[in-house]
Amino acid sequence: MQASAKPVRMAEEPQSVAQRIPLWIYRIVALVAGMALFFPPVNPGRVSEKINSAASLFTTGISYSTITNSMGRILRSQWIQDKDITLLMVSCVILMLGVLFCAAGACMSLGNRRMRRTGMLLPLVGAPVMGVGLFMIYRVYTSIAAHAEEVGKASTVLPILPTGFTVFVIFAALLFCTALIAFLSTRVQADDEKMNMDEKYRLFLMMLPVILLSFIFAYLPIWGWRFAFFDYKPGGTIGPDNFVGFKWFGSLFNDPATVRDLVRVLRNTLIMSGLGIATSWLPIAFAVLLAEIRSTKFQRVVQTLTTIPNFISWVLVYAIAICIFSTDGFINSFLTNVMHVEGANTNYLQIADHTWLKMLLWGTWKGVGWSAIVYIAGIAGIDQQLYEAARVDGANRFRCIWHITIPGLMPTYMVMLLMSVAGILSNGMEQYLVFENAMNKDVIEVLDLYVYHIGIGQNQIPLSTVVGISKSLIGVTLLFAANGISKAIRGESII
Repeated sequence: MQASAKPVRMAEEPQSVAQRIPLWIYRIVALVAGMALFFPPVNPGRVSEKINSAASLFTTGISYSTITNSMGRILRSQWIQDKDITLLMVSCVILMLGVLFCAAGACMSLGNRRMRRTGMLLPLVGAPVMGVGLFMIYRVYTSIAAHAEEVGKASTVLPILPTGFTVFVIFAALLFCTALIAFLSTRVQADDEKMNMDEKYRLFLMMLPVILLSFIFAYLPIWGWRFAFFDYKPGGTIGPDNFVGFKWFGSLFNDPATVRDLVRVLRNTLIMSGLGIATSWLPIAFAVLLAEIRSTKFQRVVQTLTTIPNFISWVLVYAIAICIFSTDGFINSFLTNVMHVEGANTNYLQIADHTWLKMLLWGTWKGVGWSAIVYIAGIAGIDQQLYEAARVDGANRFRCIWHITIPGLMPTYMVMLLMSVAGILSNGMEQYLVFENAMNKDVIEVLDLYVYHIGIGQNQIPLSTVVGISKSLIGVTLLFAANGISKAIRGESII
């Protein structure tokens, strides 16, 4: 009996230009609207100039304290009613939900016809939701303006309808119109299969959250570099009146006190980073030793115990250090009560002796287990047939490690080394902040901690921004230089 022929699914017809243009406009607008949620200058919720100018739409919707931190007297005197602030936050949340609906529709528009047409239903709902949120924000603005006028404090409350309001109105209109056109122009045939998406688009959407988080936390803060060109004080504003150009850049070299501080912190930074690079082979050695343990249970116990310290905050690490090395800590108590040593009351955390070595040991204890994970994964990826062939040729375990495991890990190690060289000026701040005291400050203060001290401690925001910019530019330069050397020597690069 002859089997029936399997029906052949017709390939989707290519989209015409009239179909592609509205869809691409919709995707671009949805992407820009999503990024605008975190961009303070286009915050439609800043309906009063007393609201923090650094608050984005996202912050306005979730943080009551951030948007009201400069409204203490205004709220106590009821020149702005609490219900208006609450309604403003609700309005911003509704507006964000509408944007998220539109963003989800943009993601689904990368699929086949059925998924694309279904995805276009989301912005047809999301855009009106955005309109509801914008309407509620406008009502908050009119309420604040009317109440401030009623109590005679309009000049104090300063109600405004921000530029971001108009921007999001345009976003909502464009999203609705382009989505409607794309929905009407996308025809689903009766023989179309279920919703599906090409693998390349699925992989892109899997990476999209990482890309967005990188943009928010790594690239969006670059907007703060503008403070380096203004004579800015905390709580003030920036504008043509306090624009100073490259004044603060020149102060890095013209002020002798600043030059001395920079030389000192650069010395500490380079020495501690150099010690870290010099001991960067320790995670490889630990991973190799761990891989050679025959007992799987014991291997897991060791790996767990050495990885856990990475998840302990430096504050808790310092608390542990106090219990061991303080005047009344374990070491002094042991020397006094067990060894009967008189005068054993040294506070090892206060003295500045061997501070660099102490920080290296604490950092190694906390991070070696975590750093070894990538090398353990690399060992697992080495072809086991290489080990079998080496054993047939008479190689012992040491020879297998030296000629197979280590060469197999070298590409990974070189990438990690290049990243370490690029970040040689970035030691982090938390470890040195908690261990810092008046006795060891001169030898423990690294560049990141110095930026924190002058920026937050001394309110010199422009100078700290200049130092941060210089550090970033030097780091990028070192990355490209190290990559060029690697390419010249090994013929491989990571960029």
